Amino acid sequence: MAKRKDTKDLERDAERSESELPEQGELDEGAELAKGGADSDGDSSVDAASDDEAEAGEMGSARYVHAAFFAAGILSAYICAKLLLAAWNMLADWPEAVRQLPALIQYGEDERATVTLVVGAVLGVFLVFWNYRKESVRNWAGEVASELSRVTWPNKETVTNGTMVVLVATLVGTVYVALLDRFWGYLTNLVYGA
Repeated sequence: MAKRKDTKDLERDAERSESELPEQGELDEGAELAKGGADSDGDSSVDAASDDEAEAGEMGSARYVHAAFFAAGILSAYICAKLLLAAWNMLADWPEAVRQLPALIQYGEDERATVTLVVGAVLGVFLVFWNYRKESVRNWAGEVASELSRVTWPNKETVTNGTMVVLVATLVGTVYVALLDRFWGYLTNLVYGA
């Protein structure tokens, strides 16, 4: 009979502990509070900050790829504008070209620079978008950016120390070569008599 009473006591204790457990909804609220302290609307500033960090983290090395394409667009626009201006000025100085196409000298040199800058910008943007649409170019740029993101860049102290070592070594080398030059110049004057 003692065994039977112990079993009943155990069953009663189990029923009590089950009734004391929180319901599923209460568990979800507790988990949200533990994650970041949700306010009455269910949103939290911590969740918003972690979402921003997650979005920035998702960009990863892609932001470097986009920055590189942007820089390439600016550079290609500048180069295209300068090449077009040089070609236009060369053709404007060539009499046969002016005879065939009188519009070459219709604009002054300042106006030509403005026109070629606009045309160069359009060409630069076109070239960048054309290359960006190529899957192989994007993959290559992504791989390069991914490898560069793994590089451990030196801190300021390391760069400063390295620069000082290079400057001191250059100074010592310069002094050494200057002294050797003076010494061998002196010996040469003694031997050959100037």
